[in-house]
Amino acid sequence: MLTAAIFLPIVGAVVLALIPREREQMLKAVALLITLATAAVGLSLLFGFDYQDAGRLQYETNHGWIDVINSRYHIGIDGISLPLLILSMVITVLCVVYSWDHFPEPHNPKAFLILMLLLETGMNGTFAAQDLILFFVFFELVLLPMYFMIGVWGGPNRQYAAIKFFLYTLFGSALMILSFLALYFKGGQTFDIPQLIEQGGAIAHGTQLLIFGGLFMGFAIKVPMFPFHTWLPDAHTEAPTVGSVILAAVLLKLGTYGFIRIAIPILPEAARSWAPWIGLLAVIGIIYGALGCLAQRDMKRLIAFSSVAHMGFVMLGVATLTSFGINAAVFGMVAHGLITGMLFFLAGSIQERFGTRELARLGGLLLQAPRMGWILGFCVFASLGLPGLAGFWGEFPAILSAYQPAEGLSELTFRIYMVVAAIGTVFAAGYLLWMLQRVAFGTVKPEFEDAHIHDVHVPEYIAWTPLLVGILLFGIFPHLLFNVIDPAVGAVTSGVDALGTAAAAGAGR
Repeated sequence: MLTAAIFLPIVGAVVLALIPREREQMLKAVALLITLATAAVGLSLLFGFDYQDAGRLQYETNHGWIDVINSRYHIGIDGISLPLLILSMVITVLCVVYSWDHFPEPHNPKAFLILMLLLETGMNGTFAAQDLILFFVFFELVLLPMYFMIGVWGGPNRQYAAIKFFLYTLFGSALMILSFLALYFKGGQTFDIPQLIEQGGAIAHGTQLLIFGGLFMGFAIKVPMFPFHTWLPDAHTEAPTVGSVILAAVLLKLGTYGFIRIAIPILPEAARSWAPWIGLLAVIGIIYGALGCLAQRDMKRLIAFSSVAHMGFVMLGVATLTSFGINAAVFGMVAHGLITGMLFFLAGSIQERFGTRELARLGGLLLQAPRMGWILGFCVFASLGLPGLAGFWGEFPAILSAYQPAEGLSELTFRIYMVVAAIGTVFAAGYLLWMLQRVAFGTVKPEFEDAHIHDVHVPEYIAWTPLLVGILLFGIFPHLLFNVIDPAVGAVTSGVDALGTAAAAGAGR
């Protein structure tokens, strides 16, 4: 079933390639059926998952693949990868539904839908891969479809944004594959992630630091962390609406997932040495992203900078190296996917109706399209971390986790990070409420007074409702996610905890 979840979209892409471009309704129907079938497989994985043993790999498949380098087709999911895999499937279905009457120019539904399905295969495969080479193949598979999605269907500066996105990501990937090769030669000549986790402690500390540095660059650029974030605002601003939604909701999570799945459990000693620096860059990103938002005049670019700030909270949780912090980070990844994906959907619909995303030209949305205005307000409050909505459980526990980092990390340093991150939440309220005021409140600008602005369309209702329900559901019942995530997080942090215990025992002696 897990193999079907990964490769069903790429089979659908082949089917779409065989359908004539003129049969637009058939193309849309086939793409929707394929994504729904993939989501149905995801639901069967969800209902068949053993939640009592969520820390163990389930639906595992392990076969020979490239025997000459001992790389295997090894896939499996645990409590960390399951929510992200389901998120990827759901977002892809909703993007196909939203695109039903929102295909960007140049109008080519066939190519656009094929790229969307290729992206889904790459995202699903990355969350399921348990072999470094397999992980790298899926991790890189998303690069070309997103490059073309931005470069062909993007805004006026699409070529610049697409090339910048491609070069940044490729540079990080080059360092990442070098680190994978180093792990292969230093970790018993295997690319198998569970085996490397067992043997990682045997690698010399200095070597671990260098390897972790390469992994850090590869994953930090994808997150993106400050100061490697500069490709993100350009990519989001120029990407078509669906491209921005997929990029924000799922692709950014590949970097944070890489830290949690590969870097920390395989190289626990290096993770402890790098953690204060990761935490420092995380809190700088929180403040920098917030200040960047306050300087924006484009709605989509503002939401893009908010992603830099929100992913800073995720990485602060990761940097604590504690079970509590990484639980908050994984929850924050899912919450950010739901909320920011929804905000980009709204930004795209607003641009379609008004022909602009410039905040100075917008206003009075609640008067002309009240339902869309209220939905925007709901998502803004979710994004700023209002209790009772999903965003709160991503930010507040991440901040709280910095109060007590893992054994061996400086409590003073991380408590300073905690204070800075808490200040960042005030800035978040400022820029998000400022955006809501400019877009939804006030009077309608003279140029749009006589325009007939449609409120929410049926495809938009269908595409947005699952995200809105998820934001509310996980805000009220966070244990639905935490109960799944926690056992798997315990397995990730066990190596770091063992080092901390040993260090404390040595200090006691």
